[in-house]
Amino acid sequence: MTDTDFELSRRSFLDRVLVATASAGMAAAAPWAVSAAGAAPSKTDRIRIGVIGTGDRGRTLIQNIAKTRNCMVAAICDNYAPHLEKARPYVGATTRTFADHRAMLDAGGLDAVVIATPLDRHARHSFDAFDAGLHVWCEKAMGRTIADCGAMVKRAQDSRKVLQIGHQRMFHPTYLNALRRTKAGEIGSITQIRASWHRNNSWRRPVPADATDRQINWRLYRDSSAGLMTELATHQLQVGNWFLDAVPTRVMGSGSLCFWKDGREVYDHVALIYEYAGGRKLIYTSLLNNARYGCEEQIQGSKGTIEPELGRIYQEIPAKVLALQRMQKDVARGHKRTVPIGGATWFPELPVTTPGESLGWGEYDETLLQFEGFGEAVRAGKPLPGLLAQAYNASVASLLGEQAMDRGTALTWPTSLVAI
Repeated sequence: MTDTDFELSRRSFLDRVLVATASAGMAAAAPWAVSAAGAAPSKTDRIRIGVIGTGDRGRTLIQNIAKTRNCMVAAICDNYAPHLEKARPYVGATTRTFADHRAMLDAGGLDAVVIATPLDRHARHSFDAFDAGLHVWCEKAMGRTIADCGAMVKRAQDSRKVLQIGHQRMFHPTYLNALRRTKAGEIGSITQIRASWHRNNSWRRPVPADATDRQINWRLYRDSSAGLMTELATHQLQVGNWFLDAVPTRVMGSGSLCFWKDGREVYDHVALIYEYAGGRKLIYTSLLNNARYGCEEQIQGSKGTIEPELGRIYQEIPAKVLALQRMQKDVARGHKRTVPIGGATWFPELPVTTPGESLGWGEYDETLLQFEGFGEAVRAGKPLPGLLAQAYNASVASLLGEQAMDRGTALTWPTSLVAI
């Protein structure tokens, strides 16, 4: 698969990329991709979606939905009027608007809802949608507690409705290609993944006169968010579980309010180690006062490294043979050669800077693509296989990591999780 194969628009994504990655190994690792590959989204009879939450993320999702071939925004809802007003330019003049999500659900005319509200409201909003007979697409993380996450899964199962969580990397062609090449053995056995999401900003937003700090800056308070763990880490923990084809056995970590001492309750600096069977590890860090390394994953195998966020694959380079070591081997073999007196006897083990090989990059928006997959799942009345389990395990991993940091001890993977 070359760069040319990946110069794709969203129009050809489902037909070309997913079919190309639907090998036996990929079918096991990304069954939702294989399922979506067989779909043929229609421009007619679009899935009617009501969006609950029209803040910054909600408005972005509205724009994504509007570009799909099989979904449309039929209603929007937010209990904060300025957010609702900002969303109006992105929807049609006849799109209904509501200040209460229950009023929107009661009004009918919807097939599904999109939930883009603060984390602690995800469970309640999804329950109300399921009770109204609707399918649900919900922003990650799933819920504020592990119990909430499990309850959301159970309610979706009992109502026989689709619950899809916004982990867009599972629809990203570059990540799918990276996974395909990993499953083909190109980087050997994976023993460690290093992931980071570093930013240099406070995360604090200005509070208008008609709002409260908890309303606008809900990500900074423990009752409504786990901060870096639920807002960022869930994405990369999902990637780690996906590429290691497992869930962690235990996690340990340290979190601190290290830089932004402004009254927030969530950590601004976290460092964790997730252990997997066979001694494999995912090492994760996230902080809010240095953006040098940004967002990345380094998937390290015995034969090479894949960095899907950067779209590159690197092969391991054989270690350099020192001059004295080479002479020793020559003597043992009875060979003679000139030995430079000034030859290096030690090389610093600096990072390898070879350019590697491209995994492919194209003009597509994976957030939009996941909505086309959601639309087909709603049309079929059944979820894309394997997708919810990945999201659930990523949310559990993020919340377990929060608990491990709070308690200052290693925690094992829960044994009483909901079966998916």
